[in-house]
Amino acid sequence: MLITGDDEEHISHVKKQLGQQFQMSDLGPLSYFLGIEVMHSASGYYLSQSKYIQDLLVRSGITDNRTAVTPMALHLQLRPTDGTPLEDPSRYRHIVGSLVYLTVTRPDIAHAVHILSQFVSAPTSVHFGHLLRVLRYLRGTSSQCLFYARDSPLQLHAYSDSTWASNPTDRRSITGYCIFLGSSPLTWKSKNQAAVSRASTETELRALAITTSEIIWLRWLLADFGIPCDDPTPLLCDNTGAIQIANDPVKHELTKHIGVDASFTRSHCHQKTIVLQYVPSELQVADFFTKAQTREQHRLHLLKINASDPPPPP
Repeated sequence: MLITGDDEEHISHVKKQLGQQFQMSDLGPLSYFLGIEVMHSASGYYLSQSKYIQDLLVRSGITDNRTAVTPMALHLQLRPTDGTPLEDPSRYRHIVGSLVYLTVTRPDIAHAVHILSQFVSAPTSVHFGHLLRVLRYLRGTSSQCLFYARDSPLQLHAYSDSTWASNPTDRRSITGYCIFLGSSPLTWKSKNQAAVSRASTETELRALAITTSEIIWLRWLLADFGIPCDDPTPLLCDNTGAIQIANDPVKHELTKHIGVDASFTRSHCHQKTIVLQYVPSELQVADFFTKAQTREQHRLHLLKINASDPPPPP
């Protein structure tokens, strides 16, 4: 259990009351919780899962010291029939399940894990080879942290993106989003869209609707914490057509079959819940969650999500 607050006297009172009802130990300031390491510095907090990664490498039986500079090969399109079926798929499933939890502090592997998790029912040798690449990437970046600055403003802004018809099997598109509180990433996602889209603008509109839903929930959550969100949350998209349709119902004949998603986003623009803004593709953080990156793109996106080396020892 974590107990936090800005009133030390009240925290002590809560701990005393709990101690009277339950057997418990006070472990002091937070440093490790559910596989997540928490490090403190004067400038903020660092979250890491380096021990979790090292344990995963041992459990996975990865004995070589090879590393990879990115978690996923460029332009990768995996199919269920690639390679030969694994005789024992349990190892693949175990590793993928562990990686899903690792994305709690490692958004840089979220897209690769999303792709590989689609084959847990019948993984093949090819799928396992790409899974090993993710592990080798983690071996070389095991100490990487997410940094949360103390002085970061308590204001939301979000990035939404999609990749059109990227699934070679069913031609579904991928939604990716990343929502920040100030300079700190708060939540992120890489997921398949539920329906096939006929054009890239459609996929962007669906992604905007999904991201808007997450923004609404976060605004409610912050309000419960006593942090009001009086201004609309900036939602950044790199597709001008989607922004235009979401702001104003133009080209109705081309988009009437996805009218619910477009109308949902538009209604929250009118309610001042969100404000849609254009962002150039090279600055689109959500691109991290829809496709594999070059080495340089990957490095730049790591900077944008506040990925950091651990703080120096005190």
